[in-house]
Amino acid sequence: MDDVDVVIIGAGFAGLGMATQLARRGRESFVVLERADGVGGTWRDNTYPGIACDIPAHLYSFSFRPPADWSARFPRGAEIRGYLEQIVVDERLADRIELNRELRDAVWDEPDARWVITAAAPDGRSATFRARTLVLAVGRLSEARIPDIDGLDTFPGQVVHTAGWDDAVAVAGARVGVVGTGASAVQLIPHLAEVAEDLVVFCRTAPYVVPRADRDYTDDERAAMLDPAVAAEVRDQLLVEADAAFRQRLGLHPDIDEIRARARDHLHGQVADAGLREQLTPDYEIGCKRILLSDDFYPALQRPNVVFEPSALTSVTESKATAHSGHTYDLDVLVMATGFEAARPPAASRITGRAGHRLSEHWSAGMTSYASTVVSGFPNMFVLDGPNAALGHNSAIYMIETQLDYVVGALEYMADNAVATLAVSAAAEEAYTREIDTRSESTVWLTGCDSWYVDPDSGRLTLLWPGTAASFRERNGTFDPAPYEPHPDEPGTGTPEEGEE
Repeated sequence: MDDVDVVIIGAGFAGLGMATQLARRGRESFVVLERADGVGGTWRDNTYPGIACDIPAHLYSFSFRPPADWSARFPRGAEIRGYLEQIVVDERLADRIELNRELRDAVWDEPDARWVITAAAPDGRSATFRARTLVLAVGRLSEARIPDIDGLDTFPGQVVHTAGWDDAVAVAGARVGVVGTGASAVQLIPHLAEVAEDLVVFCRTAPYVVPRADRDYTDDERAAMLDPAVAAEVRDQLLVEADAAFRQRLGLHPDIDEIRARARDHLHGQVADAGLREQLTPDYEIGCKRILLSDDFYPALQRPNVVFEPSALTSVTESKATAHSGHTYDLDVLVMATGFEAARPPAASRITGRAGHRLSEHWSAGMTSYASTVVSGFPNMFVLDGPNAALGHNSAIYMIETQLDYVVGALEYMADNAVATLAVSAAAEEAYTREIDTRSESTVWLTGCDSWYVDPDSGRLTLLWPGTAASFRERNGTFDPAPYEPHPDEPGTGTPEEGEE
């Protein structure tokens, strides 16, 4: 059994960011447990053709890392993975990361004020760690969602999810079906359309699409942006520009009218056929679902070998795929661009806090937290990129950085004040949840449509922060002990009621 100060679960952006901060502090011993055979998280798992980010590169990276030499405005998937792998090298994290170690369970030991974490390797060998602090950095895009399609398990061809793409999948010259038209699909479909004999796109809900306007940086631009001062200025400007789009999510005029018109003009400019254009026109308010960026999605749908099916795939019988419309298609390959289990992270069922209470039980009516980072009943545990910590209009990395500042502040507080157990009060979490609900009421996410941002059972907005990135940092970027339970070794701790202020 290994004893460390901090165990981090996951080696994606959040996990490596946390590891970097701890390594630079040099105050806590730590280990990163990663279930896969490499680092990178989402950007390790998603390797489908066309994979790229829809946030500008200089904003979709850590401010505390040296500027990367990005080749274009929007980074390609391989570039982002390379950026994360370089963090491991530059920050000397390799010896702190245990690969092929999947979390089996983490149990809070109240008498000892420690987390007991068990992780297993593919060969069945397990390792146990005891840690004062547990950091969950498993992300929201780590568990692929496969819809319940009748007969899918009997399909004789190949079935692949975009998050488990394999270049060996025989799409060239094949009859391919793509299920979904979200962010991954609009990147992949143009590439499949070029190589497949026939391509069928099953679309349950038409997306809003605006021009991507990507471009390669010139050599002079790349050289200039390697200057940290220039990179920081570019990052700050991009952040402000992106945050301005939150007014659209509030349904404010003229902001929402302008982005709706931009999407409409893009559709009308690229799709001449009135019938297809009608099928591609969304029937919900813009911004409720993620607004997609693409210059080649609409043109791909108009290729002679592509069929746009404006309804969901409902069943499969042998090689025949049947849509809700009743149309059937003979297929060799099915590609699931169907997203992730984001609202109910499976890892929550493996976390046991006080009194044997599982995190999945605590979140049975939807994810809740305090400061989008800590959860009542789970002492000394921090959740990165979890409840209400994402954005629909700006950079997730900026949000993660804000949470890292909060966690480091908490660790500093515990060390400086000899605090063994840091437990946020139930009252503070309840008050924060009410604050989130109030902030969410007027947003398009609760008034415009159903989306994966909203918990399917409670109807609460549980994934997104209902505000700007700047407001998230102002609200949650600095650790404050007031909302935490008092304990004997720190009599000055504020009361739960103070945490509600």
